[in-house]
Amino acid sequence: MVSTNESEVFGAFPIGVPPEQESCGIFSLGDLNQETMHHIVDRSCDLFADPAAHDYPLRKTIVGILFTKTSTRTRAAFNVGAVSLGATPINFGPNDLQTNTGESLIDTARVLGAMLGLLVVRTSGPLEDLKLLSRHGGMAVINAMAAEEHPTQGICDLAAIQLARGSVDGTRLLYVGEGNNTATALAHGFSHYADCRVTFLTPEGYGLPSDVLSAATARGAAVGTMVEEYHTMSRLPEHADIVYTTRWQTTGTSKADPAWREAFRPFFVDAGLLDRWPGSRFMHDLPAHRGEEVSGEVLDGPRSIAWSQARMKLASAMATLEWTAANLGRWRYQSRTLPHAAVPQAPRSS
Repeated sequence: MVSTNESEVFGAFPIGVPPEQESCGIFSLGDLNQETMHHIVDRSCDLFADPAAHDYPLRKTIVGILFTKTSTRTRAAFNVGAVSLGATPINFGPNDLQTNTGESLIDTARVLGAMLGLLVVRTSGPLEDLKLLSRHGGMAVINAMAAEEHPTQGICDLAAIQLARGSVDGTRLLYVGEGNNTATALAHGFSHYADCRVTFLTPEGYGLPSDVLSAATARGAAVGTMVEEYHTMSRLPEHADIVYTTRWQTTGTSKADPAWREAFRPFFVDAGLLDRWPGSRFMHDLPAHRGEEVSGEVLDGPRSIAWSQARMKLASAMATLEWTAANLGRWRYQSRTLPHAAVPQAPRSS
């Protein structure tokens, strides 16, 4: 007979419903401390200079990549980054999981958490869904974009600025356009750096969430950084090292006001705006709509670093994966490392 002593047979495997855990992962740059923020950005620059500067820290790790919305740069970056670091990526698209047929996100998390080392998620849904996946799956989750914030874009942008200027500290950034999830990541990210001035010029009704602005302003003040927002282009700053915009229609979202483009029209970046600061550089998280939020002359011009910024997506994804695996990606259940000897064996006949 096979033994029926569950504590002996199953060893550390949890019996019944897996216990809910505390969520862990990279959900918001506002959650990180300054040391971690600087480390991931510095490491991104290192890996940009030398993509082989690692010892395959994700070898034997299975990385789930769940993207419910379209993506070019972020999806490619996390797939190539995972493989480059020695991991095996498993991709899930918007129609691949049984959530489409009514299975709950909690049940999905329990199953994925039993099989994956960590999970990268892009969605236009709420950030709370990613935390739920982490809690009920017992795994680290990387927010590759949620409705509230796009932290991995923020890491990429800070690394691109550091590469271009030598340091993020002291940067004067002008952000023009919607106070979307990328803007939120920039506000939180810059608040970890000293002596910066970050000015958001956003259309009325399309600004940063008030809690984001308050948190970033308070955190930045502690290191001499000013984070400010105005809803008119008449409040242009005296100095700008970086002029940044995003496309006006954020992936997976829509705007209730059918005439919203009229409110956005003054927030267009063209050569006339950029030339107010002759030494400034232009950034865009892409994809871009030339002629809408930015002119082709600016986006494709000599002062644009948007294409280096796009290339930084790979290095920053690698740095994010590396840090998450090293600090948060340990197996939560001993069951995942159950020794072979604990597998039940049928007794030999005498």
